[in-house]
Amino acid sequence: MKVEQSPQVLNLQEGMSSSLLCNYSLSMTSIQWFQQNPGGQLISLFYIASGVQQNGRMKSTVNSKERYSQLFIRDSQPGDSASYFCAVEAQCSPDTCSLHMNDS
Repeated sequence: MKVEQSPQVLNLQEGMSSSLLCNYSLSMTSIQWFQQNPGGQLISLFYIASGVQQNGRMKSTVNSKERYSQLFIRDSQPGDSASYFCAVEAQCSPDTCSLHMNDS
C-alpha cells in the first residue's frame, strides 16, 4: 500500500486554520492521525474508520470511496507546533493486517 501525505511542510500563523491530506492506494479499515511534539512524544489524535470525528479545534474526515483522509486544525495555537503523521490500516484477512505509515 502507498500512503502519501500533503503538504510535506505547513507553516501557520497563530489563529490560522489549515488542513493536511492523507491519500492511500488500497481499501482501508481505519486511519490514524498522530502528532509528534518537539520532544519526540507521539500522540494519537484520531482513530477513524469512516465519517467525521472532532476533538476540540481538530477534526478528521475519511472518504473511503476516494481513498483519502483529512486532518483539519482550526484556530492554531503555539502548542500545535509539531509533526503530524497519518497511518492506514489496510483491509485484510485474519492474521495478515499491518499498519502503513506515510513515506515522509
